[in-house]
Amino acid sequence: MRVGIIILPDQRWQDARQRWRRAEEYGFDHAWTYDHLGWRELVDGPWFDAVPTLTAAATVTSRIRLGTFVASPNFRHPVHFVREVTALDDISGGRIILGVGAGGTGFDARVLGAAELSPRARADRFGEFAELLDLLLREDRVTWRGDYYAAEDARSTPGCVQSPRVPFVIAANGPRTMRLAALYGRGWVTTGRAADDLNQWWRLVAGMVARFEEALGAVGRDPASVDRYLSLDAAPVFSLASLSAFSEAVGRAAALGFTDVVTHWPRESGWYAGDEAVLDAVAADVLRR
Repeated sequence: MRVGIIILPDQRWQDARQRWRRAEEYGFDHAWTYDHLGWRELVDGPWFDAVPTLTAAATVTSRIRLGTFVASPNFRHPVHFVREVTALDDISGGRIILGVGAGGTGFDARVLGAAELSPRARADRFGEFAELLDLLLREDRVTWRGDYYAAEDARSTPGCVQSPRVPFVIAANGPRTMRLAALYGRGWVTTGRAADDLNQWWRLVAGMVARFEEALGAVGRDPASVDRYLSLDAAPVFSLASLSAFSEAVGRAAALGFTDVVTHWPRESGWYAGDEAVLDAVAADVLRR
């Protein structure tokens, strides 16, 4: 089981850099940051962009893989985003993982003044986003046109450090996005479904796993070729509430066939509030086994 951690981009770099360094020193396999223009109640507070944050993180680390959790079509166009992704891959020495998803209906979807899309339209747009992003990262020149995106002789030279491209980890809870994960993803990540209690959440996650297996079969994909990521903190209990809570969550995820789990760096208050002493204990007890 590989373990990753999400570091929200809500601190100035002079304070945030030590968290990225510590994530590597602790022994996490991957570290991520949210790719939003603003997020929930934190929209009125400090918030920094994912791409320069990951660029800076790449310069203060050397081993840990780094990623977006997750980039979406809400405010990114594949033609421009590819240039950012290839630069990140180059600067990090091939350590970038590209988490991508369909995008929700929150601040990111409203702030540019566009009309709100239906769930079906968001899935359609995400299909185009994933397909064009994949083409751009694989080919030197791309001309392509869809309903939401277009590219006219777009260039991606010199391409990715990683071959054949930066790996995608695709966030998917529904059938259409699961199909995209099966088609384009090196990995699939799920948050499960909203639940009233922890055991119910785990039952819903198990159902997600079964449906993703069906999606892989439908496109003829070898299940062993796709990593499975679980966002632990979508559960009703924060995974770093205690060492025992985290250890139990890792064990239950492994039993369902997940290859990777992701937690959040504890914050002083609000979302993912917790004690960094638990993080220290997890590093000593779980990550160094």
